[in-house]
Amino acid sequence: MSDKNNMTLNLKIWRQEGANVKGSIVDYRLEGVSPDMSFLEMLDLLNENLINQGQDPVAFDHDCREGICGMCSLMINGQAHGPERETTTCQLHMRKFKDGDTIVIEPWRAKAFPLHKDLMVDRSAFDDIMSAGGYVNVSTGNAQDANSILIGKDKAELAMDAASCIGCAACVASCKNASAMLFVSAKVSQLALLPQGQEEASTRVQNMVSKMDDLGFGNCTNEAECEAQCPKGIKISNISRMNREYLKASVTAHH
Repeated sequence: MSDKNNMTLNLKIWRQEGANVKGSIVDYRLEGVSPDMSFLEMLDLLNENLINQGQDPVAFDHDCREGICGMCSLMINGQAHGPERETTTCQLHMRKFKDGDTIVIEPWRAKAFPLHKDLMVDRSAFDDIMSAGGYVNVSTGNAQDANSILIGKDKAELAMDAASCIGCAACVASCKNASAMLFVSAKVSQLALLPQGQEEASTRVQNMVSKMDDLGFGNCTNEAECEAQCPKGIKISNISRMNREYLKASVTAHH
């Protein structure tokens, strides 16, 4: 027996067979959507229907479905991850929508993120940036006692806040310049704030920023759309910190 609270939705979904094939918006009418479904479960329901009808299912990225991995990268009605603040697509529930709503679903769009198929894009550019310096490479020997490296509570909390970035790239998708500076600054900040990250601080920020530029990401023009759409609430103050770290590294390199 059908639930009277279930919704019928009009979906407009970007369909594209591959990077070199022209894509378009395709309309779907989906019935029986429970308000308790997650957004991805709603897409699962659509795909079940399409498969039963002998049609190709909509390709989209997903993994943990717990708001941790950052794979669920969708533009929903023009907003990265949808209308709920600090929420990933997989944690967005259909009760945020109403019966009869029209929902437009598109992939991230950025030069550095080539499209694979439908709603899936290649975000390996972020991996390339991390490989350029987003790690601690110095020999640390045996693990030290927890109290041997004292870190102030304020810095520890800022570092943990920056480290909460899941690399989903909502910041890039939301920025008119497709800037990756919020992502890069979060990864720079989480190490720049801690003693363990000081040894390689100069080379880290220079290498990561250089790689970001090489990959074709745009620059920041301080409109803060990245912060507004970040599902983890990463602050643009990290961009200021990254700029300071970069300036300091540049000055040091010339002395």
